[in-house]
Amino acid sequence: MINLTLTDIASAIGGRIEGNPVVSITGSVETDSRLVGAGSLFFAKPGEFDDGHDYVLNAQRAGAVAVVVERVVSGVDIPQLVVANSVSALGLLAKHVLKTVRNRGGLKVVAITGSNGKTTTKNMLGQILGAVGQIVSPIESYNNEVGAPISILKVDFDTDFLIAEVGAGGPGSVRYLAQIIEPDIAVILKVGMAHAGEFGGIENTAKIKSELVEVLGSEDRLLLNADDGYVRAMADGTAAEITWFGSAGDANYRASNYSLSIEGTGFDLHWPDGQTNHLTLKILGEHHVMNALASAAAADLLGVNRQTIISRLEQMEIAERWRMQLLQREDGVSIINDAYNASPDSMKAALQTLAQLGRSGRRTVAVLGEMAELGEFSAAEHDTIGRIVVRLNIKQLIVIGAAAKLIHMGASQEGSWDGESKFFESIAEAEDYLRGMLEPADIVLVKSSKSANLRQLGDKLMEASF
Repeated sequence: MINLTLTDIASAIGGRIEGNPVVSITGSVETDSRLVGAGSLFFAKPGEFDDGHDYVLNAQRAGAVAVVVERVVSGVDIPQLVVANSVSALGLLAKHVLKTVRNRGGLKVVAITGSNGKTTTKNMLGQILGAVGQIVSPIESYNNEVGAPISILKVDFDTDFLIAEVGAGGPGSVRYLAQIIEPDIAVILKVGMAHAGEFGGIENTAKIKSELVEVLGSEDRLLLNADDGYVRAMADGTAAEITWFGSAGDANYRASNYSLSIEGTGFDLHWPDGQTNHLTLKILGEHHVMNALASAAAADLLGVNRQTIISRLEQMEIAERWRMQLLQREDGVSIINDAYNASPDSMKAALQTLAQLGRSGRRTVAVLGEMAELGEFSAAEHDTIGRIVVRLNIKQLIVIGAAAKLIHMGASQEGSWDGESKFFESIAEAEDYLRGMLEPADIVLVKSSKSANLRQLGDKLMEASF
């Protein structure tokens, strides 16, 4: 972050300083006391299970030179900046820092949202832009009202590009972040069933995602997925200049001629001026073609050399750990660990990838857990996934955990197929079974929401034997 005095920060966030105001913040801004270092500013944020005010002393001991609090904490020797709401104050500080850096000129900001693919697209774009300038990009999925500002606050006067991932937490949440970020380029990837239970259906999800396009001005650029009907409808709600990406014939940046093998994913990229290049991604899954297309389009609009775009995309080994991460065992078993997150759309896409890879003659094994945050849609969506496994003729289905049992039941009720489904209550039971049944040349997909904890199982299965 740029160096700021406590007085500057108090002015930006509307806080009252208790203690010595002559302090400069030379380190990072954190909401987790374990990440605090010398010169840090610590935001004490009340949470569902923990209250950051209980960790102010820990932050002081770790090197924090000031804290932002909602109430004064006794026994603290560093200045305290008192605000009404520490999360709102964090957003105000991020907006102030971003505006200060932008006033120096040169910084370009890209915001990415969508039900699926945000983190992969963010990483792909970061891979490209990192070749031509200094970037700031969120780690993992820092995309909510706390994570996004924390990422933004890493910007300084040497930063050329900020890539912001915009998550949805309910009505108004995307607009809130968009008004902090004020992107030069906004990317809308897809509207799907992720968070459908929380938001009350896919139509409400689309409304929330569309908040990003509504804050854009006529000088901004908007990249929309031409293949998604909900995203297409957003074109009527913005003043920004629209550019389309997808496989649809009217897309400005278009993908065609898809191919898939265990070595990677190939496609032709058609640029707006008629140029065509063939790309082969090491990342598995045709669904990642749209993410690559969106990142290529954003980079092209930012003036990056197209050969640089192509080479950087082709060099990427993985999208991110536990996201379609290919692991190769010495005995020939291939494990695709995609258990960082799961929604009905991403589950279907991963299963389709597994089925396509199985056409080479290798046995396919799907190890599936719960898809979280589906609410009233959960039963039907889990049942549907089980039936899709049968229709794709996946040879072995392993379902883990009571919350995912309907996947097993859906597969069992779909009808006979050249495969079988087994259900296990615990990960340990499933692991024991898998270790006994896996054979050389099997392709194993491990897929679930993060809360199901199957990502560690995917890593453990790399061991060929006990």
